[in-house]
Amino acid sequence: MAERLTSAESPLVKVIGKPGSALAHALRDFLHRSDIPFESVQVTTDEEARAIAGVAHLHDSRLPVCVFADGTRMECPTLRQILEKLGWFKTPSRSEYDLAIYGAGPAGLSAAVYGASEGLRTVLIERWAVGGQSGSTSSIENYLGFPQGIAGAELAERAREQAEKFGAEILLGREGLRAEFMPGSGVGYLADGTRISARASICATGMEYRRLDLPDEERFRGAGVYYGAGASEAALTRGEPVFIVGGGNSAGQAAMHFSPQASEVTLVIHGSSLKETLSKYLVDRIYAAPNVEVLPCTEVVALEGDEELREITLRDRKSGRERKARTRWLFICIGGVPQTRWAVEVGAVRDDAGYIVTGPDLACVPHDHARRWPLDREPYYLETSLPGVFAAGDVRHGSVKRYASAVGEGAMAVIFVHRYLTGG
Repeated sequence: MAERLTSAESPLVKVIGKPGSALAHALRDFLHRSDIPFESVQVTTDEEARAIAGVAHLHDSRLPVCVFADGTRMECPTLRQILEKLGWFKTPSRSEYDLAIYGAGPAGLSAAVYGASEGLRTVLIERWAVGGQSGSTSSIENYLGFPQGIAGAELAERAREQAEKFGAEILLGREGLRAEFMPGSGVGYLADGTRISARASICATGMEYRRLDLPDEERFRGAGVYYGAGASEAALTRGEPVFIVGGGNSAGQAAMHFSPQASEVTLVIHGSSLKETLSKYLVDRIYAAPNVEVLPCTEVVALEGDEELREITLRDRKSGRERKARTRWLFICIGGVPQTRWAVEVGAVRDDAGYIVTGPDLACVPHDHARRWPLDREPYYLETSLPGVFAAGDVRHGSVKRYASAVGEGAMAVIFVHRYLTGG
């Protein structure tokens, strides 16, 4: 029987796909992160594929199929096709902006709101969906002003609407390839050939999910192996065992989100206790949940399956003993690595871990003479080694990895952008 997952609101999109489809997962993830009501239908037999999806069989290359509320049908669609249908794929309206922001996580969205509201001609570029990694979080409960918590996707959508209300342009589904920064201007080159010219720039590209680096990990990506809190998949785990690797707040929030649906949820952590890495309110809830188990000093060392994940191997880091566990659901929440490859080409100073170094910290990080601060004035607090280029949020050296901190840095970066543009 086909399995259905429907958002609380009337769905705007129906995603019909087979279990273990990486593309169907990517579409669900994008729609969830974008706070778009959708219905997910998983077909499991050839008969269902023909009757529900209108394709020849379960392995038809036209799957997944998206059906929109107006009856429009798309077979195996691209993200750009989805964005165009939703009216969200836009072209730049200006030849030059005052401020270009790269990355629409909390820091980038905050910078867009404050930049546009203060009169800067602002453009925000994002390769995927607004919200960054926090967009996959089911509930952010320790963010100021939301005592009952709020889904990361909903918070990001509110910020997107707010930024656009003030006049910020948001370009989704656009990936940056390279950049050139010169005194008084910078140009970003996007994968589709678009050029973004701006007098100042803010890098808020955040983090890429860290991998386990196991054989077959990429093969099972979206087909049993998922990165981040995975809120879009929770209802599909009904009655099945779920494993989550990681001991931070995102992993803890994911465990509580999955527990009402899954038969059991297992948190796999490297350390000896959750108390070392998790907020107390989450620790208390996890240990009170009857179907949530914590495996300390444990790691996942192998993945097995056919078209999708079927089994994982767990190793006790103290004794070295291994055991296998059956599951189709492995969520990896072990932090990330900064998305700063562009910085190497343009010569922005990074630390040994790849984070962008800014402000006073530039004087403390060894770097060659060619990359020294070129101006007589000192760099502003969030300014990189390239004058007029700023960094905010998780991508920045020394940042505090919290939603509120990223929002604050995005707002603060705009203040320094103003100073840079006015010569203050």
